[in-house]
Amino acid sequence: MVGSGVLEIWHDKGSTDTSLVIAYGCRYRYHAPTQLSLSYLTPRYLHSHRRVPLSQSLPISAIHATALLLRSRLPNTYIFTGNSLFSRMERLWTGSRINKNKKMVEHLQSYGVIRSIKVAEVMETIDRALFVPEDASPYMDSPMHIGYNATISAPHMHATCLELLENHLKPGMHSLDVGSGTGYLTACFAIMVGPEGRAVGVEHIPELVESSLQNIQKSAAAPLLKAGSLVLHTGDGRLGWPEYAPYDAIHVGAAAPEIPQALIDQLKPGGRLVIPVGNLFQDLQVVDKNPDGSVSIRSETSVRYVPLTSREAQLRG
Repeated sequence: MVGSGVLEIWHDKGSTDTSLVIAYGCRYRYHAPTQLSLSYLTPRYLHSHRRVPLSQSLPISAIHATALLLRSRLPNTYIFTGNSLFSRMERLWTGSRINKNKKMVEHLQSYGVIRSIKVAEVMETIDRALFVPEDASPYMDSPMHIGYNATISAPHMHATCLELLENHLKPGMHSLDVGSGTGYLTACFAIMVGPEGRAVGVEHIPELVESSLQNIQKSAAAPLLKAGSLVLHTGDGRLGWPEYAPYDAIHVGAAAPEIPQALIDQLKPGGRLVIPVGNLFQDLQVVDKNPDGSVSIRSETSVRYVPLTSREAQLRG
Protein backbone atom coordinates (compact mmCIF):
# COMPACT_ATOMS: atom_id res chain seq x y z
CA MET A 1 0.00 0.00 0.00
CA VAL A 2 1.06 3.57 -0.60
CA GLY A 3 0.21 6.05 2.14
CA SER A 4 -1.86 5.25 5.20
CA GLY A 5 -5.45 5.37 6.25
CA VAL A 6 -7.78 4.62 9.09
CA LEU A 7 -10.89 2.49 8.95
CA GLU A 8 -13.27 3.85 11.56
CA ILE A 9 -16.06 1.61 12.90
CA TRP A 10 -18.72 3.43 14.89
CA HIS A 11 -21.15 2.17 17.52
CA ASP A 12 -23.91 4.06 19.32
CA LYS A 13 -23.49 3.24 23.01
CA GLY A 14 -27.13 3.98 23.68
CA SER A 15 -28.46 1.62 21.06
CA THR A 16 -29.03 -2.12 21.03
CA ASP A 17 -28.54 -2.18 17.27
CA THR A 18 -25.30 -4.04 16.54
CA SER A 19 -25.05 -2.91 12.92
CA LEU A 20 -21.98 -0.92 11.95
CA VAL A 21 -21.64 2.39 10.19
CA ILE A 22 -18.35 2.71 8.35
CA ALA A 23 -17.10 6.15 7.47
CA TYR A 24 -15.23 5.94 4.22
CA GLY A 25 -13.67 7.69 1.29
CA CYS A 26 -10.96 6.97 -1.25
CA ARG A 27 -8.24 9.10 -2.73
CA TYR A 28 -6.32 7.45 -5.55
CA ARG A 29 -2.80 8.29 -6.61
CA TYR A 30 -0.86 6.87 -9.56
CA HIS A 31 2.36 4.99 -8.81
CA ALA A 32 1.97 1.41 -10.00
CA PRO A 33 -0.93 -0.89 -10.88
CA THR A 34 -1.46 -2.13 -7.30
CA GLN A 35 -0.67 1.01 -5.34
CA LEU A 36 -3.14 3.50 -3.99
CA SER A 37 -3.71 5.59 -0.88
CA LEU A 38 -6.85 5.62 1.21
CA SER A 39 -8.24 8.22 3.57
CA TYR A 40 -11.38 7.71 5.58
CA LEU A 41 -13.99 10.33 6.40
CA THR A 42 -14.87 10.68 10.09
CA PRO A 43 -18.35 11.99 10.97
CA ARG A 44 -18.12 14.04 14.18
CA TYR A 45 -21.68 13.49 15.37
CA LEU A 46 -21.58 9.73 15.95
CA HIS A 47 -21.20 8.72 19.57
CA SER A 48 -18.18 6.45 19.86
CA HIS A 49 -15.71 4.66 17.69
CA ARG A 50 -12.63 2.52 17.62
CA ARG A 51 -9.86 3.10 15.14
CA VAL A 52 -8.40 0.23 13.13
CA PRO A 53 -5.10 1.23 11.44
CA LEU A 54 -4.61 0.13 7.85
CA SER A 55 -1.22 -1.53 7.60
CA GLN A 56 1.31 -0.46 5.00
CA SER A 57 1.33 -4.08 3.87
CA LEU A 58 -2.41 -4.69 3.97
CA PRO A 59 -3.05 -7.71 1.68
CA ILE A 60 -5.51 -7.64 -1.18
CA SER A 61 -7.65 -10.18 0.69
CA ALA A 62 -8.13 -7.62 3.47
CA ILE A 63 -9.21 -4.98 0.97
CA HIS A 64 -11.65 -7.46 -0.51
CA ALA A 65 -12.96 -8.22 2.98
CA THR A 66 -13.46 -4.50 3.61
CA ALA A 67 -15.40 -4.25 0.36
CA LEU A 68 -17.60 -7.17 1.35
CA LEU A 69 -18.17 -5.61 4.78
CA LEU A 70 -19.22 -2.34 3.17
CA ARG A 71 -21.54 -4.15 0.80
CA SER A 72 -23.11 -6.27 3.58
CA ARG A 73 -23.47 -3.54 6.22
CA LEU A 74 -24.42 -0.69 3.90
CA PRO A 75 -26.56 -2.15 1.10
CA ASN A 76 -26.08 -0.53 -2.30
CA THR A 77 -23.42 1.82 -0.88
CA TYR A 78 -20.44 2.35 -3.15
CA ILE A 79 -17.13 4.12 -2.90
CA PHE A 80 -16.45 7.65 -4.12
CA THR A 81 -18.14 7.81 -7.51
CA GLY A 82 -20.66 5.06 -7.87
CA ASN A 83 -18.96 1.66 -8.12
CA SER A 84 -18.31 -1.11 -5.63
CA LEU A 85 -15.02 -0.81 -3.77
CA PHE A 86 -13.48 -3.99 -5.09
CA SER A 87 -14.47 -3.67 -8.75
CA ARG A 88 -13.51 0.03 -8.61
CA MET A 89 -10.04 -0.86 -7.29
CA GLU A 90 -9.64 -3.68 -9.80
CA ARG A 91 -10.44 -1.37 -12.68
CA LEU A 92 -8.01 1.24 -11.33
CA TRP A 93 -5.16 -1.23 -10.97
CA THR A 94 -5.57 -2.79 -14.40
CA GLY A 95 -6.07 0.59 -16.07
CA SER A 96 -3.40 2.68 -14.37
CA ARG A 97 -0.90 2.34 -17.24
CA ILE A 98 -3.31 3.21 -20.06
CA ASN A 99 -1.81 6.02 -22.12
CA LYS A 100 -4.29 6.45 -24.99
CA ASN A 101 -7.81 7.83 -24.98
CA LYS A 102 -9.12 5.00 -27.16
CA LYS A 103 -7.60 2.44 -24.81
CA MET A 104 -9.38 4.11 -21.87
CA VAL A 105 -12.70 3.71 -23.66
CA GLU A 106 -11.95 0.09 -24.55
CA HIS A 107 -10.99 -0.54 -20.92
CA LEU A 108 -14.35 0.78 -19.70
CA GLN A 109 -16.13 -1.27 -22.35
CA SER A 110 -14.34 -4.42 -21.20
CA TYR A 111 -15.72 -3.89 -17.68
CA GLY A 112 -19.23 -3.23 -18.94
CA VAL A 113 -19.18 0.42 -17.86
CA ILE A 114 -19.72 1.58 -21.45
CA ARG A 115 -22.38 -0.39 -23.32
CA SER A 116 -23.52 2.24 -25.80
CA ILE A 117 -21.74 2.47 -29.16
CA LYS A 118 -22.64 6.16 -29.36
CA VAL A 119 -21.17 6.95 -25.93
CA ALA A 120 -17.99 5.06 -26.84
CA GLU A 121 -17.68 7.08 -30.06
CA VAL A 122 -18.17 10.39 -28.25
CA MET A 123 -15.66 9.58 -25.52
CA GLU A 124 -13.14 8.56 -28.17
CA THR A 125 -13.77 11.82 -30.02
CA ILE A 126 -13.22 14.08 -26.98
CA ASP A 127 -9.73 13.37 -25.65
CA ARG A 128 -9.79 13.48 -21.84
CA ALA A 129 -6.10 14.46 -21.76
CA LEU A 130 -7.06 17.94 -22.98
CA PHE A 131 -9.27 18.47 -19.91
CA VAL A 132 -7.13 17.39 -16.94
CA PRO A 133 -4.07 19.00 -15.28
CA GLU A 134 -0.86 18.49 -17.22
CA ASP A 135 0.80 16.45 -14.46
CA ALA A 136 -2.16 14.06 -14.14
CA SER A 137 -2.60 10.58 -15.59
CA PRO A 138 -5.52 11.49 -17.87
CA TYR A 139 -6.79 8.02 -18.75
CA MET A 140 -6.82 6.45 -15.28
CA ASP A 141 -10.32 5.74 -14.00
CA SER A 142 -10.14 8.20 -11.15
CA PRO A 143 -11.49 11.67 -10.31
CA MET A 144 -8.87 14.41 -10.28
CA HIS A 145 -8.52 17.78 -8.60
CA ILE A 146 -8.66 20.74 -11.00
CA GLY A 147 -8.16 23.53 -8.46
CA TYR A 148 -10.61 25.79 -6.59
CA ASN A 149 -11.77 22.79 -4.51
CA ALA A 150 -13.28 21.25 -7.63
CA THR A 151 -12.72 17.95 -9.40
CA ILE A 152 -13.23 16.34 -12.77
CA SER A 153 -15.18 13.11 -12.34
CA ALA A 154 -13.73 9.71 -13.10
CA PRO A 155 -14.23 8.45 -16.67
CA HIS A 156 -16.65 5.76 -15.51
CA MET A 157 -18.96 8.42 -14.05
CA HIS A 158 -18.85 10.45 -17.26
CA ALA A 159 -19.73 7.29 -19.17
CA THR A 160 -22.56 6.47 -16.76
CA CYS A 161 -24.10 9.94 -17.07
CA LEU A 162 -23.75 9.97 -20.86
CA GLU A 163 -25.55 6.64 -21.11
CA LEU A 164 -28.33 7.80 -18.77
CA LEU A 165 -28.82 10.92 -20.91
CA GLU A 166 -28.13 9.42 -24.36
CA ASN A 167 -31.76 9.43 -25.54
CA HIS A 168 -32.04 13.09 -24.52
CA LEU A 169 -28.90 14.16 -26.37
CA LYS A 170 -30.07 13.53 -29.90
CA PRO A 171 -29.12 15.92 -32.73
CA GLY A 172 -30.98 19.19 -32.38
CA MET A 173 -31.71 18.83 -28.66
CA HIS A 174 -30.71 21.25 -25.87
CA SER A 175 -28.53 20.25 -22.92
CA LEU A 176 -27.33 21.96 -19.74
CA ASP A 177 -24.20 20.98 -17.79
CA VAL A 178 -24.23 22.47 -14.28
CA GLY A 179 -20.80 22.72 -12.68
CA SER A 180 -19.11 22.33 -16.07
CA GLY A 181 -15.61 22.48 -14.56
CA THR A 182 -13.00 21.69 -17.20
CA GLY A 183 -15.64 21.55 -19.95
CA TYR A 184 -15.16 17.86 -20.74
CA LEU A 185 -18.74 16.67 -20.39
CA THR A 186 -20.14 19.84 -21.97
CA ALA A 187 -17.96 19.10 -25.01
CA CYS A 188 -19.30 15.53 -25.12
CA PHE A 189 -22.86 16.88 -24.99
CA ALA A 190 -22.09 19.27 -27.85
CA ILE A 191 -20.83 16.44 -30.05
CA MET A 192 -24.00 14.47 -29.35
CA VAL A 193 -26.55 17.28 -29.98
CA GLY A 194 -24.57 18.53 -32.99
CA PRO A 195 -24.49 21.94 -34.66
CA GLU A 196 -28.30 22.08 -34.88
CA GLY A 197 -28.60 21.60 -31.09
CA ARG A 198 -27.20 23.54 -28.15
CA ALA A 199 -24.93 22.51 -25.29
CA VAL A 200 -24.73 24.97 -22.38
CA GLY A 201 -22.20 24.81 -19.56
CA VAL A 202 -22.54 26.82 -16.32
CA GLU A 203 -19.68 27.18 -13.85
CA HIS A 204 -19.41 29.70 -11.00
CA ILE A 205 -15.59 29.88 -10.91
CA PRO A 206 -14.57 32.35 -13.67
CA GLU A 207 -11.05 30.94 -13.88
CA LEU A 208 -12.44 27.48 -14.62
CA VAL A 209 -14.72 28.89 -17.31
CA GLU A 210 -11.72 30.55 -18.97
CA SER A 211 -9.57 27.41 -18.83
CA SER A 212 -12.46 25.23 -20.05
CA LEU A 213 -12.83 27.47 -23.10
CA GLN A 214 -9.14 26.93 -23.83
CA ASN A 215 -9.54 23.17 -23.37
CA ILE A 216 -12.48 22.99 -25.76
CA GLN A 217 -10.70 25.08 -28.37
CA LYS A 218 -8.05 22.33 -28.54
CA SER A 219 -10.64 19.56 -28.84
CA ALA A 220 -12.89 18.12 -31.54
CA ALA A 221 -15.71 20.30 -30.18
CA ALA A 222 -13.90 23.54 -31.17
CA PRO A 223 -16.00 24.11 -34.34
CA LEU A 224 -19.20 23.88 -32.27
CA LEU A 225 -17.84 26.46 -29.84
CA LYS A 226 -16.99 28.78 -32.71
CA ALA A 227 -20.43 28.30 -34.29
CA GLY A 228 -22.19 29.08 -31.00
CA SER A 229 -23.96 25.76 -30.51
CA LEU A 230 -21.65 25.15 -27.52
CA VAL A 231 -21.60 27.97 -24.96
CA LEU A 232 -20.09 28.36 -21.48
CA HIS A 233 -21.27 30.86 -18.88
CA THR A 234 -20.15 32.02 -15.45
CA GLY A 235 -23.03 31.77 -13.00
CA ASP A 236 -24.72 29.91 -10.17
CA GLY A 237 -25.69 26.61 -11.73
CA ARG A 238 -28.29 25.98 -9.03
CA LEU A 239 -30.37 28.57 -10.89
CA GLY A 240 -29.84 26.82 -14.23
CA TRP A 241 -29.57 29.00 -17.33
CA PRO A 242 -33.05 30.18 -18.38
CA GLU A 243 -31.91 31.82 -21.63
CA TYR A 244 -31.82 28.53 -23.53
CA ALA A 245 -34.46 26.59 -21.55
CA PRO A 246 -36.26 24.28 -21.71
CA TYR A 247 -33.64 21.54 -21.85
CA ASP A 248 -33.96 17.96 -23.02
CA ALA A 249 -31.03 16.92 -20.79
CA ILE A 250 -29.59 18.45 -17.62
CA HIS A 251 -26.53 17.11 -15.84
CA VAL A 252 -25.25 18.30 -12.47
CA GLY A 253 -21.62 17.57 -11.58
CA ALA A 254 -21.84 18.19 -7.82
CA ALA A 255 -24.07 16.88 -5.03
CA ALA A 256 -27.04 19.00 -3.98
CA PRO A 257 -28.73 18.53 -0.59
CA GLU A 258 -31.98 18.51 -2.56
CA ILE A 259 -32.91 18.90 -6.23
CA PRO A 260 -33.02 22.61 -7.15
CA GLN A 261 -36.52 23.56 -8.28
CA ALA A 262 -35.09 25.88 -10.96
CA LEU A 263 -33.57 22.88 -12.74
CA ILE A 264 -36.84 20.96 -12.70
CA ASP A 265 -38.62 24.04 -14.02
CA GLN A 266 -36.12 24.36 -16.89
CA LEU A 267 -36.47 20.69 -17.88
CA LYS A 268 -38.58 20.10 -20.98
CA PRO A 269 -41.54 17.68 -20.71
CA GLY A 270 -40.06 14.38 -21.81
CA GLY A 271 -36.61 15.55 -20.64
CA ARG A 272 -34.26 14.05 -18.07
CA LEU A 273 -32.15 15.46 -15.23
CA VAL A 274 -29.25 13.49 -13.71
CA ILE A 275 -28.03 14.83 -10.37
CA PRO A 276 -26.21 13.51 -7.29
CA VAL A 277 -28.26 14.25 -4.17
CA GLY A 278 -27.26 14.04 -0.52
CA ASN A 279 -24.57 15.05 1.93
CA LEU A 280 -22.39 12.32 3.47
CA PHE A 281 -24.39 9.62 1.71
CA GLN A 282 -25.37 10.50 -1.85
CA ASP A 283 -27.44 8.94 -4.61
CA LEU A 284 -27.24 9.62 -8.32
CA GLN A 285 -30.87 10.47 -9.02
CA VAL A 286 -32.59 10.34 -12.39
CA VAL A 287 -35.46 12.82 -12.75
CA ASP A 288 -37.82 12.37 -15.70
CA LYS A 289 -40.40 15.07 -16.50
CA ASN A 290 -43.64 13.60 -17.80
CA PRO A 291 -45.68 15.16 -20.63
CA ASP A 292 -48.13 16.62 -18.07
CA GLY A 293 -45.29 18.36 -16.21
CA SER A 294 -45.15 15.95 -13.28
CA VAL A 295 -41.84 14.30 -12.43
CA SER A 296 -40.73 10.80 -11.53
CA ILE A 297 -37.50 10.25 -9.61
CA ARG A 298 -35.41 7.14 -9.12
CA SER A 299 -31.98 6.46 -7.64
CA GLU A 300 -29.48 4.95 -10.06
CA THR A 301 -26.63 4.22 -7.62
CA SER A 302 -24.81 5.55 -4.59
CA VAL A 303 -22.03 8.03 -5.36
CA ARG A 304 -19.60 10.49 -3.82
CA TYR A 305 -19.31 14.00 -5.30
CA VAL A 306 -18.10 17.38 -4.07
CA PRO A 307 -21.00 19.55 -2.82
CA LEU A 308 -23.09 21.83 -5.03
CA THR A 309 -22.79 25.10 -3.18
CA SER A 310 -22.09 28.81 -3.58
CA ARG A 311 -18.87 30.08 -5.11
CA GLU A 312 -17.76 31.54 -1.79
CA ALA A 313 -18.41 28.32 0.15
CA GLN A 314 -16.58 26.27 -2.47
CA LEU A 315 -13.50 28.50 -2.37
CA ARG A 316 -13.48 28.30 1.44
CA GLY A 317 -13.48 24.51 1.13
